[in-house]
Amino acid sequence: MSLPRSKIVDEALTPWYHCISRCVRRAFLCGEGVAHRKDWIERRLEELSGLFAIDCGGFAIMDNHLHVLLRLDSPRANGWSNEEVARRWATLFPVRDVAGNSLPASDAWIKQIAGDPAWVAKARRRLSELGWFMKCLKEPLARMANKEDGYTGAFWESRFRSIAVLDEDSLLATAAYIDLNPLAAGVAVLPEEAPHTSLHARIEHCRTNGTLESIRDDLSTLTRDRSQEQGLWLLPVDDLRNDGSVRPGLLAGCTLSCYLRLVDWTSRLVREGKAHLDAGILSIFERLGADSSVWVDTMSRLLVAPKRSGSYFGRPPRLAEAATAHGRRWHRNQIRRTASAARAAV
Repeated sequence: MSLPRSKIVDEALTPWYHCISRCVRRAFLCGEGVAHRKDWIERRLEELSGLFAIDCGGFAIMDNHLHVLLRLDSPRANGWSNEEVARRWATLFPVRDVAGNSLPASDAWIKQIAGDPAWVAKARRRLSELGWFMKCLKEPLARMANKEDGYTGAFWESRFRSIAVLDEDSLLATAAYIDLNPLAAGVAVLPEEAPHTSLHARIEHCRTNGTLESIRDDLSTLTRDRSQEQGLWLLPVDDLRNDGSVRPGLLAGCTLSCYLRLVDWTSRLVREGKAHLDAGILSIFERLGADSSVWVDTMSRLLVAPKRSGSYFGRPPRLAEAATAHGRRWHRNQIRRTASAARAAV
């Protein structure tokens, strides 16, 4: 039985959540002939990241489902003024005329709704809630697609899946897993060539701002070039808050160059017999304080596991902490190997 969202999402436990949503009946409603809908989703993700107190750290938009890695930041919403909350809400849900066209919110209207403390408190809370973010992502896109097709009814499955990511190793593995989805599905030959992924967006951003050559020239973990992802709507890979940056990142010490090399190597796990640990990859694990054997096991199960279950992803100690925090004896991990897979691992 599925857990209620209120029992899964706990920002005090972790701000990071991997959300998955599928088209109804898993039909290819964003596939061949209608692939432009992936552009709609990507643009909407960028728009919502600028309106909610929720940041996007990764995404992959597939033909019949999507993955997003989101970071909740309710303290940021608590710092907004009442008028700021009202303006953001008015952008999300604009006043419309009789023809359905959105109208600009007047200053008088903004001041009027900002003067209602109960309304502001509710809107402020919703602007930092995972469920409302996914609602605002999925509902408009469903309406646009249905209008384009001349149909009515559900476009997405009713409930999106959310998986709490509990520790840094699991966060990095989840980000790589999301970026490698097109490769694992067989729709891309190289991970960086798959459009509508966060990996592709990061590379194209570097191409646009002229920093792509710096990545090509130095794939070490020592280069911390802030300009590579500066101005990108996605959260950066490297978390530089200890060095004065305001925006969080995925993992401190993991540069974009480091992440690209890690994803490139991990992509070979998708093709049996192609993966090997070279010296560069070993140095990355040493710098990040990670265990290469644990990474191989985690990614192999993420990419090729026959069955995944549960709403929490992390190492056993963190899973135990999450269970204790929720008054449970244990939490089922996201990945569950079958008996035959477990025997094969031994």
